[in-house]
Amino acid sequence: TQNRTEQRRNRTLQTREKGGKVQVNLRESERQIIESGGRMANLPPSLSMGTPFGGPSTSVGAPANKDRNLASAEQLVLDLSNPELRENALLELSKKRELFQDLAPLLWNSFGTIAALLQEIVSIYSVLAPPNLTPAQSNRVCNSLALLQCVASHSDTRMLFLKGNVRFILSDELVVMSSHIPLYLYPFLNTTSKSRPFEYLRLTSLGVIGALVKVDDTEVISFLLSTEIIPLCLRTMEMGSELSKTVATFIVQKILLDDVGMDYICTTAERFFAVGRVLGNMVQSLVEQPSPRLLKHIIRCYLRLSDNPRACAALGSCLPDSLRDGTFSNCLREDQIARRWLQQLVHNVGVGRVPSHQGGGFEHML
Repeated sequence: TQNRTEQRRNRTLQTREKGGKVQVNLRESERQIIESGGRMANLPPSLSMGTPFGGPSTSVGAPANKDRNLASAEQLVLDLSNPELRENALLELSKKRELFQDLAPLLWNSFGTIAALLQEIVSIYSVLAPPNLTPAQSNRVCNSLALLQCVASHSDTRMLFLKGNVRFILSDELVVMSSHIPLYLYPFLNTTSKSRPFEYLRLTSLGVIGALVKVDDTEVISFLLSTEIIPLCLRTMEMGSELSKTVATFIVQKILLDDVGMDYICTTAERFFAVGRVLGNMVQSLVEQPSPRLLKHIIRCYLRLSDNPRACAALGSCLPDSLRDGTFSNCLREDQIARRWLQQLVHNVGVGRVPSHQGGGFEHML
């Protein structure tokens, strides 16, 4: 126990001496893939949204049990730096993350830990295209992503996760310095394979972004908009599973609810109609296969868009008829909030519609 404590102290000192930046060794091929992945992120075009992974857990018992859990977490975090022990450590930490109240700060402040998680992520870039991802590879990376979601969820580490610097070392030389950790997830969101390993990878990546936007923070929204997250979410909303579509729509909803996000989407007709087209297509698919949870997020997106005068005027002609004619009455019968949102949406569009000859909507801009 004394040796482990000394190890942790030394690692903490190392982190402070290096200015809080973490390092990891990368092969040349992985370095090149990272750089191409960064460019992909700028192209235009089962995770719970409940309790944050780093939050308190009622399952933690007496103080002695807390101490044992903390000691176990610390040892597992140390194991992440050992390639031979990493796979088991990833699995155990992912399974038990809700038991460890301060896991997120521990992950961030332990020297080399975030770098090890990023190394796991970039190690599979080469099998994304052409798609050769195996279930084992997907599971291992998803365990890494679950730990990153823990960091993204915690108030003490959320902004560090967005803006913290990570230095990648090739042999003994610094070859890449990268920040903005969420960008490392974007190549996963850019995939189109519908196989289960890829779908699981996309869903877990969306869970990390969802954890960032769950807490209302304009700085987070501004960062995500600057990295072109909207087109990546729209892609998932078009071709993902129901659960992936739900999380992606939740992210778009949270972006819209922020004034910066609302202005971004409603600034140009192209952005508005790109979002509107995808929302409309999802509504059409829900007529055949209803999903109350997904429909609720879609309605909230539409309702928020109706707060913008030009968007509201445009919705007069592009809001799906199935949202106006009672098609989803049975689907929403147990959700009073969603029903109220839908009623308000229909009302807003009805009274806010501006005749096209007055140029009130987006149509005149196209």
